Amino acid sequence: MIISASRRTDIPAYYSQWMFKRLKDEYVLVRNPMNIHQVGKINLSPDVVDGIVFWTKNPVPMLSHLSELDKYNYYFQFTLTAYDRDVEPNIPSKNNIIIPAFQKLSQTIGREKVIWRYDPIFFNDRYTMEYHCKYFKVLAEKLGDYTEKCTVSFLDLYRNTARNMRSLNIQQGTTEQQFEMMQRFSEIAKKYGFYIDTCCEMIELEKIGISHAHCIDGKRFERIGKCKLALEKDRNQRSECGCVSSIDIGTYNTCKNGCLYCYANYNNNIVMRNTQMHNPLSPLLFGEIGQDDVIKERKIKSCKECQLSFFDL
Repeated sequence: MIISASRRTDIPAYYSQWMFKRLKDEYVLVRNPMNIHQVGKINLSPDVVDGIVFWTKNPVPMLSHLSELDKYNYYFQFTLTAYDRDVEPNIPSKNNIIIPAFQKLSQTIGREKVIWRYDPIFFNDRYTMEYHCKYFKVLAEKLGDYTEKCTVSFLDLYRNTARNMRSLNIQQGTTEQQFEMMQRFSEIAKKYGFYIDTCCEMIELEKIGISHAHCIDGKRFERIGKCKLALEKDRNQRSECGCVSSIDIGTYNTCKNGCLYCYANYNNNIVMRNTQMHNPLSPLLFGEIGQDDVIKERKIKSCKECQLSFFDL
């Protein structure tokens, strides 16, 4: 089984101590987002976890503890954009902290295990096509030696996202603008030694060498772990999504990054309340098990088939 940690919150940035404790205890409790009193118990033993995908904008709290992940196959989805604090208010200095952290992480675990994400992309009077292309090139020059690819996507205006971003006066991009931007991004990527793919985008870009992404990527885990995996497509994601099936161990309304485009935080007051209930020693990300909660152990198993042959490498 693949563990996603997490599309719902930035575990490396804010809950790394909790994460390492969960791996040490080899289990985690996760509330069902649709029924909070239904709690799943997830086995995190290396015997059944075939890989972990960490999603983050700031892995610094994990950098000195990466050896604790030695029993696991894993990689990072690392979001690093050119937005300022009007969009990403709580991200530390990108020049002084985040870019060096990206480079250090890659030097420590390998460039194949650090995926750069430049997403979501939107346009307004400040963040124009020219702005994105200019600063994508600036970032590419600094990150190109430290990653194999960059995954991009365009903003989806969910209801809470649209509300949070009202002050930014977003301009609806056209398919032609998207195609032009991807063409320019692709040329920049080639110059600096990596490639581009897109996350959950319907626009077809194969003719300029851009394919659809597999953010939770079974093939990448096979390459990292040198073992065949019998993984199915994630049926809970959109049809355009190329991810394989995984279990997400995060919780909505717990991310303190405060990004205006975030779909996983509905209300800042709820986020503040939930994060105040975080206990790094608890099997839950926040809060404790109550009398009305029902814990059910999920039956999971490893998807390993066999060792890769020479021809699979």
